Amino acid sequence: MYYVVYSFLWLVSLLPFRVLYFLSDCMYGLMFYVFKYRKEVVLSNLAIAFPEKSEQERRDIAKKFYHNFLDAFVESIKFISISKLQIQKRSTCDFDLINQLSAKGYDVHIMAGHQFNWEFGNALAAINLTAPFVGIYMPISNKSMDRIFYNFRKRFGTILISATEFKKNANHPAFSSQYTFGLAADQNPGHPSNAYWMNFFGKPVPFVTGPAKGAVRNNTAVVIVGFKKIKRGSYHFSAKLLTENGSSFLPETLTVMYKNALEEIIRSDPSNYLWSHRRWKYEWKPEYGPIIA
Repeated sequence: MYYVVYSFLWLVSLLPFRVLYFLSDCMYGLMFYVFKYRKEVVLSNLAIAFPEKSEQERRDIAKKFYHNFLDAFVESIKFISISKLQIQKRSTCDFDLINQLSAKGYDVHIMAGHQFNWEFGNALAAINLTAPFVGIYMPISNKSMDRIFYNFRKRFGTILISATEFKKNANHPAFSSQYTFGLAADQNPGHPSNAYWMNFFGKPVPFVTGPAKGAVRNNTAVVIVGFKKIKRGSYHFSAKLLTENGSSFLPETLTVMYKNALEEIIRSDPSNYLWSHRRWKYEWKPEYGPIIA
């Protein structure tokens, strides 16, 4: 089955971007108006995040989100065969900050959010960073698709570690020498009691504790990277330093710093965030501990 699926997607990946975006537009009509894929979740999330906006304004953001979501989907298929030159031509990032930290001898933790398109960000990091780039990924339940995504995500040198493997053993050989470590730190935790609770867009949500604890334990530099969609197939990634010395802060404080920076990034381009996942699916309870910020 893998070879059948891979062969089909490889052929699709050879199509020009303009054809892939035509397919994206066709899927948008079906996704938004016919199947209404997670539409209630998206609109509910936007109502929580932007209560000051009108219903029509939030609906406009939702429409742009679905376009971005589907563009990212067809772009991901393109990564099966895309060339390094095409990636560098279509997307940019100021890697000077991160490479300067590496030159000083720091290991670097890059924290990001679920913005589009993280496939470009992964590839650009592997191509341009001077220290080996280690990425955490969530395995796909379909074995064929998981193998396809795994293979194209490591094409340009990313060292991939599955989230399940990383939870069992954080002492991966990739961390035995200097590294740059990237992950989306806005995941929901496995259980809401094992989290840092804080207000995100004004409503309490649980944030995973691992990213900040790792930065403190290993005294890494911490950088947040924001994703900006310039136009279809063109992105810019901006890096902002949170600290050079993770151990100078409590993990809770680092997580608050990340949360505040991420919210600012999302507000600047709200349609480019993954609103289809239920960021506010848990309700805070006193037994979960205090709301930190």
